[in-house]
Amino acid sequence: MPFRAVLFDLGGVVVGSPLHAIAAYEREIGLPPNAINRVVTATAPHGAWSRLERGELRLDDFYPAFEADCAGAGCAIDARELMRRVAAATAPRPAMLEAIRRIRESGLAAGAVTNNWITEDEGTRVLAPHFDAFIESAVVGVRKPDPRIFHLACDALGVTPPESVFLDDIGANLKAARALGMTTIKVEDPEVALAELERTIGVSLRP
Repeated sequence: MPFRAVLFDLGGVVVGSPLHAIAAYEREIGLPPNAINRVVTATAPHGAWSRLERGELRLDDFYPAFEADCAGAGCAIDARELMRRVAAATAPRPAMLEAIRRIRESGLAAGAVTNNWITEDEGTRVLAPHFDAFIESAVVGVRKPDPRIFHLACDALGVTPPESVFLDDIGANLKAARALGMTTIKVEDPEVALAELERTIGVSLRP
């Protein structure tokens, strides 16, 4: 079946990785590697992070709630400082924006599927014009890896999951997408991922 769409995660794919910012914060305050992400995973789907990404909490309410989740796991953090660093890390990657432009120019659709939260500024929402569909967990009330968010994205683009390629930097999200029939690419090195995407869809994505 020929591909008709490419779906992109934002953080760690189209923009800088929040995971790197979290890891740097952990090192700075002396937490074990992945301690914060383990709290996020262990408290899902009812923890503060999950609720934030579904749009059920605003940031001001998230900070004390997530600090309590972390404290329950023996991790003392400053959630406000953590999220400041996450926001600072998410600068757009020009090579990815160019690839998205070329994808759309080739006749394929491009969509964003992002776990995000509502902020006072627009945040990554400023990237919406680069995509044919822009699916935000905090807006639709569903977060990856829930398969419903992938169906929402495909429906918005008028494609089926098997007609889609999905790029993400988190294994659990990719696993959920593959279960729906999507072709998936894990993004660790953006250039390597773009080379794999070029081979997959048969479109030149880099100058």
